[in-house]
Amino acid sequence: MPTATDAELSLFEIEFPAMGTRCSLSLFATTQEVARTMAEPVIADVTRLEAKYSRYKKDSFLSAINRTAEQGGSIEVDSETAALLDYAHACYEESDGLFDITSGLLRRAWNFQPEGQTQIPEAGELAELLTRVGWEKIEWKQPRLSFLQKGMELDFGGIVKEYAVDRARGLLQSGGAHHALVNLGGDVGVSGAKPDGSAWRVAISDPEQPDSPLHTVELSAGALASSGSYARTLEINGQTYSHLLNPKTGYPFTGLQAASVIADQCTVAGSLATIALLKREQGRPFLEQTGLWFFLKGV
Repeated sequence: MPTATDAELSLFEIEFPAMGTRCSLSLFATTQEVARTMAEPVIADVTRLEAKYSRYKKDSFLSAINRTAEQGGSIEVDSETAALLDYAHACYEESDGLFDITSGLLRRAWNFQPEGQTQIPEAGELAELLTRVGWEKIEWKQPRLSFLQKGMELDFGGIVKEYAVDRARGLLQSGGAHHALVNLGGDVGVSGAKPDGSAWRVAISDPEQPDSPLHTVELSAGALASSGSYARTLEINGQTYSHLLNPKTGYPFTGLQAASVIADQCTVAGSLATIALLKREQGRPFLEQTGLWFFLKGV
């Protein structure tokens, strides 16, 4: 049964833009002012992470890393970045080299922006880029990150947004928001159930009809993350190409279209969903052996 304090709580929705997507907080509080006070540290932290790890911002720490990667050599990183690099290494090992944060370099051959491109990249162009792709070409011994080859690049895009969700949940809890949900572009984490004990209902969008829910899940704890080969695509000669690129071949993956996973941590859920897509027909057995709830939609 809800307590007297819980009975006084109302639901407030706070939206904010970050990380190139729509973000929102849904939280129960006594007043709008209290809700905004609880939300402020979360919004500030998400903004901080975007500023630190965006590949689009020249003054980001990731850009500093990539300037070193371009020239070759080494750079010392802070403990937060070290933890992300450790996790990226674990994902690389778990995926048999398919989840590789050095593979963003391949975007130089594949343009998934709205204007797109009209031709498949030349094999020679991909072959040259692949000589500079591969986690094994990096030496990582905390706190020093060394690039053994010039012209490389890192991209934390497959990790940082989910990591931001996990940090947001912790900040909400420590700030007294024990009945809250954070949604960063479809990656969702909750800080407790609703005041009446009921779960939060979260819709998973249909890749082919984004405005239509494909499935609905209930969350009282933990996090939900989704990954999809539909998120950004390229049409060339009637063929659809996914933005998910194989770091071993340089070509887009085919197969599973979308994967969603529920786990205690959004970072884990997100990487498992992505690895499932990268593993193609082995994605389902890969997720089955985790024992976690998951949802897959194939092409």
